[in-house]
Amino acid sequence: MAKRPTGTTSKAPRGMRKGLTAYGDPGFSLFLRKAFIKAAGYSDDALDRPIIGITDTFSDYNPCHGNVRQLVEAVKRGVMLSGGLPFAFPTVSIHESFSNPTSMFLRNLMAIDTEEMIRAQPMDAVVLIGGCDKTVPAQLMGAASADVPAIQLITGPMLVGHYKGEVLGACTDCRRLWAMHRAGKIDEEEIEAVSGRLAPTVGTCMVMGTASTMGCLTEALGMALPHTGTIPATHADRIRAAEASGREAVKMAAAGRKPKDVITQASLRNAMVVLQAIGGSTNAVVHLAALAGRLGLTWDLEELDRLGREVPVLLDLKPAGSNYMEHFHWSGGVPRLLQELRDHLDLDAPTVTGERLGDWVDRAEQVPGQTIIRSLGQPLKKTGAHAVLRGSLAPGGAVIKAAAATPKLMVHTGRAVVFEDVEDMTNRIDDPDLDVTADDILVMRNAGPKGHPGMPEAGLLPIPKKLAQQGVTDMIRISDARMSGTAYGTIVLHVTPEAAEGSPLALVRSGDRISLDVPNRRVDLLVDEAELAERRKGWKKPKHMRQRQRGYRKLYLDHVTQADKGCDFDFLEK
Repeated sequence: MAKRPTGTTSKAPRGMRKGLTAYGDPGFSLFLRKAFIKAAGYSDDALDRPIIGITDTFSDYNPCHGNVRQLVEAVKRGVMLSGGLPFAFPTVSIHESFSNPTSMFLRNLMAIDTEEMIRAQPMDAVVLIGGCDKTVPAQLMGAASADVPAIQLITGPMLVGHYKGEVLGACTDCRRLWAMHRAGKIDEEEIEAVSGRLAPTVGTCMVMGTASTMGCLTEALGMALPHTGTIPATHADRIRAAEASGREAVKMAAAGRKPKDVITQASLRNAMVVLQAIGGSTNAVVHLAALAGRLGLTWDLEELDRLGREVPVLLDLKPAGSNYMEHFHWSGGVPRLLQELRDHLDLDAPTVTGERLGDWVDRAEQVPGQTIIRSLGQPLKKTGAHAVLRGSLAPGGAVIKAAAATPKLMVHTGRAVVFEDVEDMTNRIDDPDLDVTADDILVMRNAGPKGHPGMPEAGLLPIPKKLAQQGVTDMIRISDARMSGTAYGTIVLHVTPEAAEGSPLALVRSGDRISLDVPNRRVDLLVDEAELAERRKGWKKPKHMRQRQRGYRKLYLDHVTQADKGCDFDFLEK
């Protein structure tokens, strides 16, 4: 029989005695709880052990989580081998392609669900199983607020696909090949064939999109075991990682080590460093801001920008580079990357195991001859992934993924071609009569947290078809929307305040001149203030914000914060 964990001196209720239902008689509450759970065949010995909750985020709508049931069973095995009692429980599960209007609209709902189920049900620690873009941040946010020992288990990236001898990865190659289809270079039959090769296994996108970014950042934060952010979803090591996470959860329950003990100001800064070095998704900027808000930590966009000037991109992965997550993993993964970055990191930052982050770094695997993880002396890009812009068009800030942008467009002044919202852009972008040239700047508004609502990943405005057919592959695009981490281009995102709040973005008109100067971190609307004041008199909020709303949509519109604050609900900030 496995030895029961010891080591805690806390007198707080544990196991089945934790969080009793309010019947006015605690003894009866415990009696009734045990009576009902014994209907499932549990013994008194089992029910007297530490309880480890396991979030079950499997869904038929979510292929990124297609291996969750396997992972749950492996976590249970690890928990029981360490003397704990596992209980899996379902929560909201979000997939990017199956979330209307957007996954970001539902992230906070999943965070609330996760938080309240952790709080409502007896558990001494919890293993959070997630992978798809918004699920990991939602779980981290929920666990941080629930204040229960927690460890993250990533579902893992899928393996690469192949088509006519070319290695393919979702979803960077999805976007590239779709752009070729729009330009008439790939016909309908071939694009359908490609769609069956881009995502060949369960798991998350195998490029450095948002899912992979959050997997890496979770390790950097110390909230997941080393290497577990990058193991492919289909490999046996992923199952062993689940078992190890279950074992660790039992230790965490005994030690009482909570997210607030692991995610510190130093941890958050380490995550910023890693985000810049991996060429990570701009979505992570929003998620880290939200997580900081849940823990009462400082989120400083200027610090992120400063680190972007100091920390180069070291990973040769798409979309900034050429390779895929499985290649990164077998090159040593996050611990080996951290080793290259050690001079920029706080190695004394805590982790879920109780060790220093530096202890993980010291044990990093050395892979002779690997070229995926570059050295600081030979980076993939000389500066980091992200730059933070300010200026008259974005007084609260905006973000550009400089690592995925076209260098010659980083300093440019052009004429604005304005789209009122996503629908307007969809209806007019391919109109052959659209007044647009390659030197213009495409501007889309009312796609922010409140404006759509849900801040869709529509910031990657497609190149107008008539320009794409002429060979144009990139233009400056500016919006208050988000962009998938798998995307690329010279794209200014998260313009704050958003247009739905009556910001300068709401006042731009086609024909206005806009200046982008990334080296000097500026994005400016070249229209005098008197003219903008006159335009402001005629501005109205988007129609849906003037209509009566109900349910979750009303809650969202009433309380969601701007991108610089993480798009969380204001009442959930610490």
